[in-house]
Amino acid sequence: MNDTPRQHRRRHNVGEFVASGDWSDYWSTAISRAGEGRILVRGYPIEEIIERLHFNEAAFLLLKGGLPDARQAALFDLVLRCGMDQQFISAAAGAARFTASAFPDSPVPALASGILASGSVTGSPQEPAEMLIEAVAWNLPDAEACARVTEVWKARRGRVPGLGHPMHKTAEPRAVTLRRLALELDGWRAHGRMLDAVEAHLARSKGRAIPMNLAGAMGAVLADLEFDPLIIGGLGALSYAMALLAHITEEIRDGVPLRIIPDALGAHYDGPAERHIPERRTRP
Repeated sequence: MNDTPRQHRRRHNVGEFVASGDWSDYWSTAISRAGEGRILVRGYPIEEIIERLHFNEAAFLLLKGGLPDARQAALFDLVLRCGMDQQFISAAAGAARFTASAFPDSPVPALASGILASGSVTGSPQEPAEMLIEAVAWNLPDAEACARVTEVWKARRGRVPGLGHPMHKTAEPRAVTLRRLALELDGWRAHGRMLDAVEAHLARSKGRAIPMNLAGAMGAVLADLEFDPLIIGGLGALSYAMALLAHITEEIRDGVPLRIIPDALGAHYDGPAERHIPERRTRP
């Protein structure tokens, strides 16, 4: 069963509440309702969710407002397990481990640090999803859409999101696997095909392959599942959170308290040589 979620309500300005004096719906949510001995999540009793749904199905319900069908549940689970880990090829892992080395009392601050370092540069699927959703909505032939994508996103960000990787130059193994399995699950649809077209267009125009990365593939599958780009960005961070927790625990248990970056590990000073304040300058 795939329920239809409620449409987005119009956002209110706080001035409207001040002017009317009616604050009755100032705090409102369509996500859950809690009362004495009773919790409903998207209308479903929490007991039924715990008893009858897998974690990925419950998460889908929370985020989308309706229960996933079998195909959607399988695709959502696939996306969530694709991030896993990639050693230290992630600013998020470094940020988390630095924080853990300085604050070993709890994993939570380090987990927050790692999630805060999950942005467009570190591989968030939000921008690729926004790019693909926009491109599909243009309803243009592939060649025209790809040329426009390149022009628009080069102007906006200096690059086309969702393509290229600093280490995987010919193929990103996680993206390749995600795409293959999504195709088998009928989950590589309009947005996935648009990413294929953009990848091929860039290869032709540059004379070399710039393969899709995991963020691009995740963005395509989640866009085809009709998730909001804001949710897609959050899912990118959350899908890597288990890897961050593993890194954090390893750092606290087996790592180096208060890590530093010495010259031997790449620290480099390129400022002025030693100099001194003239003696005639004195504090007032």
